[in-house]
Amino acid sequence: MQSWLKHTFQEAAWAPLAVFCFYAVAAKGFNVYILYPWLDMPTHFVGGIAITYFFRVGTVHAQELVGSIPRSIQLVLSLGLTAVTAVVWEFLEFLSDIIFGTHMNLGVSDILSDLLFGLLGALVVVAAAASRLTRNRLNSVRVPNKV
Repeated sequence: MQSWLKHTFQEAAWAPLAVFCFYAVAAKGFNVYILYPWLDMPTHFVGGIAITYFFRVGTVHAQELVGSIPRSIQLVLSLGLTAVTAVVWEFLEFLSDIIFGTHMNLGVSDILSDLLFGLLGALVVVAAAASRLTRNRLNSVRVPNKV
């Protein structure tokens, strides 16, 4: 279990951490999201890509523990875990607004937009990986030469 976590974090934790650090510095250091509210959408999109990449790497390394996992299942699992992460993130923003008086959520449309862009980022990763998987399968099928 430690090996799985270690390998996953060493290989992929940089991606969601980079997005989080960008968000923290931009929001708290420069008030970027107040000055440029539209920047929230690409941040959630890139965040969806980053966390899906993290979960994708995690499912690949999980095979050390549980055995072979078909790639299609890895992709579906990565997408599902990203969806759960996005919902938890929005819930934590909501709690932060209530407990600490922050103003992270600007209403239902903001929450749904955040979820939408996060999931769109996740779908980009899954679609790219699925495309690679399909291309690899097609390349492995050899067509006999006709004489």
